[in-house]
Amino acid sequence: MKILEIRRHSIRTPGGEHLNQKGVALARKVGQSIGPFDFVATSTLLRAFETAIAMGFAVSEQNDLMNTYGPVVEREAPWPMPFFHYSEIVRQDGEAARYAYQLMDYYIGIMDHLEEGGSALVVNHGGVVELGTVACLPEMDFSPWGESVDYCEGARLFWDDGRFARGEVLRVRK
Repeated sequence: MKILEIRRHSIRTPGGEHLNQKGVALARKVGQSIGPFDFVATSTLLRAFETAIAMGFAVSEQNDLMNTYGPVVEREAPWPMPFFHYSEIVRQDGEAARYAYQLMDYYIGIMDHLEEGGSALVVNHGGVVELGTVACLPEMDFSPWGESVDYCEGARLFWDDGRFARGEVLRVRK
């Protein structure tokens, strides 16, 4: 089995590019209880990159696919919404679904390169976390997962037999 953790970046000052001190402290705290990871990817936005570093992990790759999903997808899937609502939107097969499946393909590529028993961390953004997660687990009932992710929260996905077999939501106590 392989594991993929998808997490939202940590706290920044509204409108700022960088994590603030609270964000660095939160990322450090979360980083102490996760990992190790064989591969770490972030969006190309500084707050995602800085979150992975503050968590204590070297970044293997940055990908602008995970930066944001743009105004067309935003109209279909405005953030924040509960995971369940994102899963319903992806089932409608519109622009949000196409973007979600691009994320899923990227995540599958990561899993294909991991050794058996390996793990990866992806740090991106609110809305991106949820869309990618629900695309990877199309049969899952996301009702119990609750609201959208907050800072450093996300999902842990379990890869088994060439597919994402199950997942769990990751919440952070502040």
